[in-house]
Amino acid sequence: MRRRTWMMLAGGTALASAGAGLWWRSTAHDVPAAATAPADGAGTLWSMQFDRPEGGSLALAALRGRPLLINFWATWCPPCVKEMPELDAFAKEQAALGPSGWQVIGLAVDGPTPVREFLARTPVSFPVGLAGFGGTELARSLGNGGGGLPFTVVLDAHGEVIHRKLGATDLKEMKDWRRQDASSPRS
Repeated sequence: MRRRTWMMLAGGTALASAGAGLWWRSTAHDVPAAATAPADGAGTLWSMQFDRPEGGSLALAALRGRPLLINFWATWCPPCVKEMPELDAFAKEQAALGPSGWQVIGLAVDGPTPVREFLARTPVSFPVGLAGFGGTELARSLGNGGGGLPFTVVLDAHGEVIHRKLGATDLKEMKDWRRQDASSPRS
């Protein structure tokens, strides 16, 4: 009887721990821009290029010199799918500003076929690159230590990380980031 009590207690503790972990991962967490990340994360980023679902490639070097919002997502990630219309609305607003607007890209941590099928049903106006499952490592190098999705990172015009967000974002939050960036002094 005593052994059975200990087994039930251990099992209950394990379940409670797993539940707490799942809850933490499912809620959104701002990751401070000053959080420690490998120094080469943003530097290596500019030399990368990704295949695009519709063909061609997305060369990140061509995006240097203007603020860039990068969203890491996957078709199998419900919060990622939910935030896509918000990202698209923000991308359209920024594109309308011309050279003073932020650039927006999505990097799919997924296979090419599911991404193509998703984008056929839910088209977006911003470029999407096929990062594959290696995109998780790129996200880690930019400060996403846990490798969770969705993950959004914003780089300023100088290539410095100014915002990180683990979990779904929304249009209001992206506009707030934009206002903060516009009001911060540059050297």
